[in-house]
Amino acid sequence: MHTKKFTACIYLYHTHAVKSLSDTTIVDTDPIRLSHYYSENNIDELIVFDMSQGDEGHEEALDIIKEICASVEVDVYGAGNIRRMEDVKKLLYAGCKKAILDYDKSENVALTEEVSLKFGKEKLLAAYNDEKVIAENRKLAETYLSGLVLMNAHRIRETAAVTQLPMIVQINQLALNKLLEVFAHENVAGITGNTVNDNVKEILNLKDICRQNGIQVESLEAAYKWSDFKLSKDGLLPVVVQDYITSEVLMVAYMNEEAYAATLHTGKMHYYSRSRNAQWLKGETSGHFQYVKALYADCDLDTLLARVSQVGAACHTGARSCFFNEVVKRDYKENANPLKVFEEVFGVIQDRKLHPKEGSYTNYLFDKGIDKILKKLGEEATEIVIAAKNPNANEIKYEISDFLYHMMVLMAEKEVTWEEITEELAKR
Repeated sequence: MHTKKFTACIYLYHTHAVKSLSDTTIVDTDPIRLSHYYSENNIDELIVFDMSQGDEGHEEALDIIKEICASVEVDVYGAGNIRRMEDVKKLLYAGCKKAILDYDKSENVALTEEVSLKFGKEKLLAAYNDEKVIAENRKLAETYLSGLVLMNAHRIRETAAVTQLPMIVQINQLALNKLLEVFAHENVAGITGNTVNDNVKEILNLKDICRQNGIQVESLEAAYKWSDFKLSKDGLLPVVVQDYITSEVLMVAYMNEEAYAATLHTGKMHYYSRSRNAQWLKGETSGHFQYVKALYADCDLDTLLARVSQVGAACHTGARSCFFNEVVKRDYKENANPLKVFEEVFGVIQDRKLHPKEGSYTNYLFDKGIDKILKKLGEEATEIVIAAKNPNANEIKYEISDFLYHMMVLMAEKEVTWEEITEELAKR
């Protein structure tokens, strides 16, 4: 049986989030803010339906989807306005984990094989209202899709009789007992729609009810019980907290059993404050949550290492890390962290764009515009080719450095980040 997920929905219309595909009542004028609200309240996934009209509206929607993908802690699936392979590519390049083809449109059915072969079946779902379209294209769907999105909850049994592909079921109004009935179906992998959106504050309670009824839901399953750890005299466990991308140590805190259980239950770091003698959720007042990526115990089981996605600053002073007070330091050559170097240089370039500095070569390029930037990038690429013919490898080093600088100017001009580049490389 599939692990069941609660998938929120954003219906994107004229840059606003609206009630549904058929109801354009505005739910939130800021869909990015709404996506954060859903993510912070323990949804497992997010579907964004692009309901825009015209090329300009579609590009605006893609910009919003890109920002949502970059800022939420859950996988985002993109749907709507797919007419050709290029549209699927734009959704995936915006950061969507999967693209959803509309199988109520024959042209989307026809795209399936081509798009699947290009991006992989794990990147594709198909949405539909009537299981007949799946029955007619069963072999195509099972060969080239990773799952389905059923837009008509009344057709679950009929779809289950046609295929065992996992399906997310859109439900807009459903009582609790009916929810359990839906999840009981073998190939139902999750629910979405306003049943999730309107009850997002109750997701954790709903998951508990599902577990009590023998339904496996998405959650953090720990390999160690609290009793397995070796605790300090006061019954606490120290936790070293580390950024999961950069490995930077952010802070050290302590857990009691309640904080450990709450961390596993919510997926957000909870601690025990020795000074206040109370449990606390990191980010509860500041919004600077720490989302769990992994927990590791040391060899003696007396310390935890938490690898987290940190929102904002880890330190109460506003610093990114609590470790900024230099006690003593020898002169030494620090091994450069490539990602950190790229981010620091890129940060300077971005700052020049926002705060121009007289005499800055970077600002000269921005002032001249995209054609000048591209011309310089092309020249530097040619210099790399010429340098590669020279037996002295240092020349290649210098020319590649020049090329990367100009490439970062282009990235800043086109608002592409290193995180997006590295994520795309990791996918390959």
